[in-house]
Amino acid sequence: MSTRAAETRIAEIQVALRDEKLDGWLFFDHHHRDPLAYRVLQFTPGSMVTRRWFYFIPASGEPQGLAHKIEAQTLAELPGKHTLYAGWKELMDGLSGMLSGAKNVAMQYSPDCQVPYVAMVDAGTVETVRSFGVDVVTAANLIQYFESRWNRQQIDAHFEAGRLVDKIRDDAFAHISSCVRNGTRVTEWDMQQFILSGFRENGLFTDHGPDIAVNANASNPHYEPKKDACSEIRKDDLVLIDMWAKLDKPEGVYYDITWTGYCGGNPPAEIENLFTIVRDARDKAIRCVMDAVEQKRPLRGFEVDDAARNHIRAAGFAEYFFHRTGHSIGAEVHGTGANMDNLETHDERRVIPGTCFSIEPGIYLPKFGIRSEVNMLVEENRARVTGAIQDRILRL
Repeated sequence: MSTRAAETRIAEIQVALRDEKLDGWLFFDHHHRDPLAYRVLQFTPGSMVTRRWFYFIPASGEPQGLAHKIEAQTLAELPGKHTLYAGWKELMDGLSGMLSGAKNVAMQYSPDCQVPYVAMVDAGTVETVRSFGVDVVTAANLIQYFESRWNRQQIDAHFEAGRLVDKIRDDAFAHISSCVRNGTRVTEWDMQQFILSGFRENGLFTDHGPDIAVNANASNPHYEPKKDACSEIRKDDLVLIDMWAKLDKPEGVYYDITWTGYCGGNPPAEIENLFTIVRDARDKAIRCVMDAVEQKRPLRGFEVDDAARNHIRAAGFAEYFFHRTGHSIGAEVHGTGANMDNLETHDERRVIPGTCFSIEPGIYLPKFGIRSEVNMLVEENRARVTGAIQDRILRL
């Protein structure tokens, strides 16, 4: 990273710190435990990271770095005054001096671990900082602002990945339909390999999956077929496909969807009914986001979860919806921005422009499960679903 780029990044962080009314942001790492620190600061360590380093950006003034003498080049790319230590007393003195005058600092810490994605700093280090009379607050909002907002290249990459994934999804369901109608044996694992082949042929990357689940297997939200542990797909089966991928390029960000189909004519009434409830819960969450953005009203992740969950609760299926409504999406399929969650956590982070997340309510009965998943991109003046929206169960 160039000196000018580093200085620009520091200036952006300092503006955000003043907006958050924080005295500074304290970064810390040991053995690459906090990948967020490197991504936010946009630097590559200049030496091994087998010793602790700290880097403090005050709301105003010059940043300061603290690194071990045998790894003196670790923070070389970053601007500011750098101090070296060897013994633990020097480390404590250096850290105390660095934080002198600060009353509160952000760290990659989350009270009660409510946002696990940013809980990178160990409890002992937090205790050490607090021993200097400094209040440690969560960097969750700052992380979202600097880590989770997409640039134009990423937005374009998402839509391109979505176009390709949607086409592969259509091909997968068409292949299932053909096999079932012709009496050709096909399994969940076969279809997983079919989709993965489509990803490779179209320049897409996925970290794992996809999930193809039949009937009761679809009641496990994280089901994944194995070659020697999977079900055959037959006539009168419900099939759920959850697939996620990104362009295999540096600017790639994920597109993540779930659709369902039925191998036969019209699905049984209980399947149709459950799909309708899930679909309408999804649409209530979508409308919640769109309305807030159009009205320029602050929106927090837990409110979006409430919009979907309250509909499912009113229908009498609350106990069968046991995951959050949606998750942040980025270069990793589960990103570091606000989650649409008031179940697993109470996510109070604001939904901000430039971020993308899933909306994916589900109901999981013992015999079968239904989930419908779309992605939403929030921009300054609008929010939109970034791909096709399933409004009825596919007839396969």
